[in-house]
Amino acid sequence: MTEKNDSREAARESGGALFERYNNRDVFDLIREHPLAWVSPRDGDPMNSASLPLLAETDGDGRLCTLVGHMARRNPLFHTLSEKPHALILFMGPQAYVSPAYVTDPAWAPSWNYAQARIEATVRFEPDATDEVLRMLLEAMEHHVPSGWTPANMGARYPRMQQSIIAFRAQVTNLRARFKLGQDEKPERLREILTRHPDQSLVSWMRRFNADR
Repeated sequence: MTEKNDSREAARESGGALFERYNNRDVFDLIREHPLAWVSPRDGDPMNSASLPLLAETDGDGRLCTLVGHMARRNPLFHTLSEKPHALILFMGPQAYVSPAYVTDPAWAPSWNYAQARIEATVRFEPDATDEVLRMLLEAMEHHVPSGWTPANMGARYPRMQQSIIAFRAQVTNLRARFKLGQDEKPERLREILTRHPDQSLVSWMRRFNADR
């Protein structure tokens, strides 16, 4: 049995909710494929929230332990988290409407499938790590569309830009993920949706979470 099935079987035996059976790799891949997160202060004005791309760091067991990112110093979120460093972070993974048009059962009701991770974290700003974090993010993003671009292409603009932003690491203190990906569908309905749904990213994740069906 694979690690994925081991973890989900353990959740089943412990009475875990159907859509909350996942393993460390599921969470890591969700963040890797969908790195733009909604970051909100837990103890401050929610209007100071911001969308930020974040990278996942894991421990020796593959468990998510830290999120790495950067933000503008003029961002109100920077001032809020500097005073009260507790944040709520939401990653939204693949998501799409599932129409009755994709199934042959006229009584089947429409649905919305999605994957998400909700994280509580303590934020620590690291001004001396800004260059390192920017290069980490660039490497992660350019991996998909390598352009050969480096910060050196910016010339004198790069050190000026560095002064206006600041790196941070968010230590994960609590994590709850939910993967609603057709696990509750009858096998014949699931096969129809997998065959007919146009969103191939969603379909790929649905196949991942229904590999044994």
